[in-house]
This record gives sequence, structure tokens and C-alpha cells, in this order.
Amino acid sequence: MNAVPNTTAAAANGMSRAHSNGPASLWLSLAGALLAVAAAFVAAPHSAHAQDMQSAPSFVDNFSNFDRSRWYVSDGWSNGAHQNCIWSKDLVRLSDGVLSLSFEKRKFKDREFACAEIQTKQRYGYGVYEARMKTDSGSGLNAAFFTYIGPQDKKPWDEIDFEVLTKDPSKVQVNSYIQGKPKNGKLVDVEGGADKGFNDYGFVWEKDRLRWYVNGKLVNEVTNPDELPTNPQKIFFSLWGSDKLTNWMGAFADPGRKVTMQVKRIAFTALGQPCQFPESLACTITNSN
Repeated sequence: MNAVPNTTAAAANGMSRAHSNGPASLWLSLAGALLAVAAAFVAAPHSAHAQDMQSAPSFVDNFSNFDRSRWYVSDGWSNGAHQNCIWSKDLVRLSDGVLSLSFEKRKFKDREFACAEIQTKQRYGYGVYEARMKTDSGSGLNAAFFTYIGPQDKKPWDEIDFEVLTKDPSKVQVNSYIQGKPKNGKLVDVEGGADKGFNDYGFVWEKDRLRWYVNGKLVNEVTNPDELPTNPQKIFFSLWGSDKLTNWMGAFADPGRKVTMQVKRIAFTALGQPCQFPESLACTITNSN
């Protein structure tokens, strides 16, 4: 659950089609139509899906620098009363190719704690989403990699999540929200622990299917069309706490130190596009796995 208030949004890339109505014989018109149909059948199967939803282009960010044309840093507000911290840009740091988002005890506005979040300025559609990250531990905290769009963007609430509830970093929760309703929730193992080393989290979002992967292993799959997102979304990373959502996140306890999640890489590969780095899911994913 990661609803967010109003922020800057970049328009997705538009697509248009030209139509010609010049004079031509019936046979030439039929021939042209047949050629167009043939071309459609020859095209890669994922490419047709990619054209059904507008999307910003593919990218890989290894955090060699912080690209402010891509990322918006949340600062000075919270997501609601359930959150016991205020987003602070001071808790987003970059060092030696690793992006760090932190949570710490620090009086900020009406809260006793400060926390961190970044989000893309553009929206992304069908494709392969991948993050390599390491979390911390601590009850009452949530370290998340997810996509989201919602009412503040004049769209329905759609969301796709990886959420490490750091009360138990041996697992990660995968789920989605469709029209604001939670769907497809599942708690899956992270071999070795989300806090012991960097792990790869990825999902493949298609028009008719959504699949989640942890370290290259398929851990959840949804094909019910009523439980699939239909709107392009922004990509987020966040680390936050709550002293209200105890049944879900555990009883909050002041960790007594700065808690940090680290991200080494984030990538989006549009369906039908070539994979962008050797370890990418997009290099190996097939219709069957």
C-alpha cells in the first residue's frame, strides 16, 4: 500500500496514425489491407501488447549519478496519518553507485521521524521492471519497490508492489491494487534474506498477465483480466514507518539508529525491446516462465 499525494507528472509519449483517402482501385486497396494484416502477424508477439499502452522509453539506471530529469525526490509531506514520518530529501543519498534511502528519528513538522522516497517523473507501461536492492531490518518499517498511479494524477489507483516488511526480512510481499482494491497478495521467501545482501526483484507486466520474480525465480502470476492494472504508472522506491498498521507491519519500535535501504540498479525494458544488461529478466523471459 503506497498511495501518494500530488507530485509533478510528465506526459507519456503519444502515438498517432495517418490515414490516406486518395483514389485507388478496389484490388489495390484489398492488397494493401492484406499486406498490413500479414505484417501484423509477422511482428513479435510482445510488440502488439506494447502498442496498447503509452509508455516512457526503456532505461537502465546504475546510479553512477542522480538523474534529476528522471527522478523526483519527495520532501516535506507524508502519505497520511498511517505514516509516522515525513519524507525528507536529506535522507536520499548517492555514494559509489549505490542509492540509499533512510529512516531516522528526527523531528520534522508534525512527526518524530523522517523517511525517504523517490519516484520517476514519467509513466511506464507494459514491460519488464527490475530492481537490485538490499533492505535493513526493524519492526514497523516498509522498504518498497513499486509502481503507482492514482487520483492525484487524474487516474484510477493502480499499483504493483514489492514490499519488504522489515520485521521479517526473510520474506517480501508481492501484490497489486486495481481501482484502489488490493489484489494478488502473497508473501514469498527471499533466499538468504533481503537484509543480508543485494537481491533482484522484478515483474513482467503484460496486457493479459502479470508475473513477479525474486532472484530470477517466478513467485507469483496473475492472468485474471479483472486483477490486472490498465494504466501507465510511475516507478517508486520508499522506506517509511507506521505505528498504526501493526497487524501488517508489526509493532513500531524506535530502531535507535538510522535504518537504510540501498539500490544498485533499476531498469525498465518495454515489451518487444532487446534486453539491456546480461542479468536482465528481459534476456531470458519467455511465454512459459
